[in-house]
Amino acid sequence: MTQTINSLGQNLGAAVPDWQSARRPEARTLTGRFCRLEALSAERHADALFAEFSADSEGRNWTYLPYGPFASAAEFATWVGGVAAGSDPLFFAIVDPSRASPVGIASYLRIVPEQGTIEVGHLNFAPAMQRTPIATEAMWLMMREAFALGYRRYEWKCNALNEPSRRAAQRLGFSFEGIFRQAAIVKGCNRDTAWYAVIDRDWPALDAAFQRWLAPENFAPDGYQRVALTGLTQPLLAASG
Repeated sequence: MTQTINSLGQNLGAAVPDWQSARRPEARTLTGRFCRLEALSAERHADALFAEFSADSEGRNWTYLPYGPFASAAEFATWVGGVAAGSDPLFFAIVDPSRASPVGIASYLRIVPEQGTIEVGHLNFAPAMQRTPIATEAMWLMMREAFALGYRRYEWKCNALNEPSRRAAQRLGFSFEGIFRQAAIVKGCNRDTAWYAVIDRDWPALDAAFQRWLAPENFAPDGYQRVALTGLTQPLLAASG
């Protein structure tokens, strides 16, 4: 990459010629083979999502989120109605078309089109969605949309103690960038935040890895994966952690 040197001989970094702002994501439907993402709605999704999330009887899915668990369907619907009205975070319901039921939530957040940065977060996958192709495809659909909109950097951040989220980030091709100590206080406890990201020059190879993993021929008749996604993405990581 060409470096820019100013008149004082100082290196200003790699040139980004002809940069134009990315486009802001819209609450449009993203459709894949295993799932679709649609704008989150209290009217369309809240009751079904509450039922799906209730299968997590211990409430483990809510441990590292700054809200929840919710005591009732009405309380959850009120929360959904509030967050669904916003544009940053921009929330989606993840729908399993085979059951015509929402099984998870995801969002874009910290959206800065002028700098080309965007984050994925507020992830909550019901037990019926966990460890299924739906979970992987949903994340690929959102990542693909972000880079199609012109973003240079796609971030994943989580509580540094949230080992499942950290493993998921690496499996999905996000490179580890470090720990921000005492980044927040969540539910009365300190939160150190682990940072991960995919940047635009990572995306072509990562996209190919996702497409290879999601291809019908990668799944045996019993649904078992023939090639693990980690085996495809691990060589692409700039750093692990």
